[in-house]
Amino acid sequence: MPRPDASPEPPRDCPMCPRLVAYRAANAAAHPEWFNGPAPSFGDEQARLLVAGLAPGRQGANRTGRPFTGDHAGWLLYATLTKLGFAQGSYDPNGDDDLRLVDCMITNAVRCAPPGNKPETGEEASCRPFLTRRIAALPRLKVIVTLGDVSRRNVLKALGLKASAGIPGHGSEFRAGPYVVLNSYHCSRLNTNTGRLTPAMFEAVFERARVLLDG
Repeated sequence: MPRPDASPEPPRDCPMCPRLVAYRAANAAAHPEWFNGPAPSFGDEQARLLVAGLAPGRQGANRTGRPFTGDHAGWLLYATLTKLGFAQGSYDPNGDDDLRLVDCMITNAVRCAPPGNKPETGEEASCRPFLTRRIAALPRLKVIVTLGDVSRRNVLKALGLKASAGIPGHGSEFRAGPYVVLNSYHCSRLNTNTGRLTPAMFEAVFERARVLLDG
């Protein structure tokens, strides 16, 4: 368990990953109106469902300050959460909306936008204590949906398990300590535009989460 004073969210000026700090600074110089910081988790502090992505997009959460807000992935994610009752309100890609999550929280394994949307393994490791604390700080948590196998591996490591402990691939389901983990392909433009991930496939993962929580 984390120390009582250990925050599950990194400070606004987190200095832990030099490459990501430099990238933040470069984005801030080019776009000072953007958020340009570690994207905080978003949602219900009493959530039974946690959705874990990999890292913020440069023009997504790095711009808006809210996970999956401002990039392609947000449209499918928030539409799906709304359909399954995990979100209410309207979604705007600039974050100018009344969207709220219900019994759900969204976080990322790495909180700062990485160059090329690809964090390094050392950066994943440096940020992992925040993921561990975020999970531990949700007292009612039962189900974790991981978006992509890199997120799945990070969640397992954050729980003190081996990355190989969980089944890879879309639609996989396994127990990790006290939680059930459901893995999905990431709802990125690459996956949805190529048909690797369809809205129905994505929705099925959250339908399963709903059954596990309420069935």
